Amino acid sequence: MNPADEKLWATLIHIGGILFNFLPALIGYIVLKDRGPFIRAHTATALNFQITLLIAYTVGGLLTIILVGFLILAAAGILNIVFGIMAALAANKGEYYTYPLTIKFVN
Repeated sequence: MNPADEKLWATLIHIGGILFNFLPALIGYIVLKDRGPFIRAHTATALNFQITLLIAYTVGGLLTIILVGFLILAAAGILNIVFGIMAALAANKGEYYTYPLTIKFVN
């Protein structure tokens, strides 16, 4: 895969994470991980971040019973948008990006 295609797919995977949660990152990781080191790094970091957010959404959903969960859900949603945009911009520039506050599940 040429560098322009790698940048495009990495950008789309990060933007897809904002819209569709973990599915674009999971599909991108499975399909594109062997096509180059740049796309592999971006799909792995996006998948790690989306899995971390899935955990935050689950915990927030369970804690809505005591009302603190609404704050967790709002914070996770805002972090998804802000960090997703920052990662997409870095990918579009051809730079590597590491999401803050992320648990590493895949390499």
